[in-house]
Amino acid sequence: MHPPELEPFALFLFCGILPWTWFSSSLLESANVLIAGGNLIRKVLFPAEVLPIVTVLAGLVHFCFGLPILAAFLVYYGVPIVAGDLLWFLVVVFVQLVLTLGLALLLSALAVHFRDIRDLLANLLTLWFFATPIIYALSQAPESVRRFLNLNPFTHLAVSYQEVLFRPGSFTEWPRLLALAAASGVVFAFGYFVFDRLRDTLAEEV
Repeated sequence: MHPPELEPFALFLFCGILPWTWFSSSLLESANVLIAGGNLIRKVLFPAEVLPIVTVLAGLVHFCFGLPILAAFLVYYGVPIVAGDLLWFLVVVFVQLVLTLGLALLLSALAVHFRDIRDLLANLLTLWFFATPIIYALSQAPESVRRFLNLNPFTHLAVSYQEVLFRPGSFTEWPRLLALAAASGVVFAFGYFVFDRLRDTLAEEV
């Protein structure tokens, strides 16, 4: 039995699974995208960063295709749609996009030089999934564990989606979300910096 605050559980679960699928599939595909697209990045005029960026954007498109199903869940369970929540929803999606792009650029460049990253990533993402409050609420975790979970950037994305789409009331996660937005900007800048530094060696390694 699920706690009453997680009912309807199907809606609670879907609010986390949908963005997680976009995130995890984008990272997994990005780790292999440059190796698979070796013929393209050997062309002098082709910007290699296009490949991981397109991978993440394709994941965003699939995420958007899932939104009508999510909307149907909301209507079915009679969850009220508030205009302010929709605006915060767009902010959460944008923060996730920036974070995912930064990690995708970083992983795609590193995976060319360290091929084991691709194999380790699937296991890491499995652990990451269970370290994210998607199939359980953050409030259910013991206080000592919660401190660890709060270090996970996707925790704040998952909780933000749950607050905006699942829980009634005001959006209280906004301070952590804005902090994550700033951190995501740093991750994106770092990911692009590493990608740019390794750019000249990518064609040789693939």
